[in-house]
Amino acid sequence: MPTFHIPPNNNRIGFHYFPDTNHYRESDLYTWLPELKTLDASWLVLVAPVDRAIPEYFINGMVENEIEPILHFQLPLDTIPPLQDLNLLFHNYARWGVNYVILYSEPNQRSAWSSATWAQNNLVECFLDRFIPPAEAAAKAGLIPVFPPLKPGGEYWDTAFLRASLQGIQRRGNYYLLEHMVISANAHSGNRPLDWGSGGPERWPEARPYQTKPGAQDQRGFAISDWYTAIAQAVVGQPIPIILLNLGSSPSESKSPDADQKSHVRRTLSMVKALAGPSSKSKNNPTLESVSPVAPEVLCGNFWLLCAEPDSRFADQAWFLKGSKGSPKAQALIRWHSSPEAQVDQKYTPVHLNNQPIPHYLILPAFEWGIADWHLNAARPFIRKYRPMIGFSLNYAFLAERVTVVGDDEQFPESALEQLRNAGCRVERICGDGTSIATQLAEK
Repeated sequence: MPTFHIPPNNNRIGFHYFPDTNHYRESDLYTWLPELKTLDASWLVLVAPVDRAIPEYFINGMVENEIEPILHFQLPLDTIPPLQDLNLLFHNYARWGVNYVILYSEPNQRSAWSSATWAQNNLVECFLDRFIPPAEAAAKAGLIPVFPPLKPGGEYWDTAFLRASLQGIQRRGNYYLLEHMVISANAHSGNRPLDWGSGGPERWPEARPYQTKPGAQDQRGFAISDWYTAIAQAVVGQPIPIILLNLGSSPSESKSPDADQKSHVRRTLSMVKALAGPSSKSKNNPTLESVSPVAPEVLCGNFWLLCAEPDSRFADQAWFLKGSKGSPKAQALIRWHSSPEAQVDQKYTPVHLNNQPIPHYLILPAFEWGIADWHLNAARPFIRKYRPMIGFSLNYAFLAERVTVVGDDEQFPESALEQLRNAGCRVERICGDGTSIATQLAEK
């Protein structure tokens, strides 16, 4: 069996970036990379255009900061995919450090097809005619092809579509593809409890395509991976790794907007807890919804949506609006990662210099309300010059050969920096007022 790549320090938490392809400038990288670091993201889904590549510096910025990019090619189903163009993109992306490419989106929905094709009896076979060639091309280029997300339920029931697709790939003899493929799944929970459908068809055998009997539960929720894993096991004989997409929940129905928002934040943190597993530092938090850790077959869960323009139709779903501070759930997750349990303490084991894989680590101060713009603006010339890994706590600093700390003793105690020096890190501190910090960084 092949080994599926996961980023270092993987916590299975990811996000969907902007819902378009218009935000891949260098300024976008320096704006959103710090936000991703404050959220401790390990994965990022990027919409990939077919007519051009996402700039190499943008991909490199994510890879170098240990954020695994997942490229989503939302190819049209009514045309044959441009294999020559895709081949060039695939080889470039593989060379830049990309591993995962999702091909197509929701092929079990009528809107994805022409009326004539949708009406055919062999819709799954028509889809496989379109999916297999680019998937094989991606695999040959050294990438991991990802089966597209299906609409849970859907006009063609998603579990039936997935089962027929895996059986079709198997029947065509594409065993190499089956062994090197990953499945994606839409895991939006809606207003259902987060444990809705947990246990899959073994626990809910009465669930059937297009109908769920009263008292039964199905795959349409956060626990969708339990159902997809069971299908893969039944068809292929072994689980297939899964990438969860579109994580989130609909605000619960409440007469109080404040209570509704608090409930939404709690549900979001409960999903984070389920992804992080039993070692999550909020495992004893009684305010969170009780959810079992997601299955080990799940590589990551990506929340919808990191950011959007204020006039976007997705603006009310974004964790951050461009030009404004983070939403309540973003601020809650930042506080989660900034809790005292996440800071340097006696639990850290010193490492030796020859075991430090990060050449240079830049630490900027994080506050309860977020990151100060002037810290980020002052650091941008330094980031462009040295391209360090960026962080906002001392968690990963022990893995760095050189550590540059921006902040005074109140933000980063000297005793903590001394621990880094004892571990073999070369540590330098930059502090003072805004002008002084900018000058010191510029002179480095």
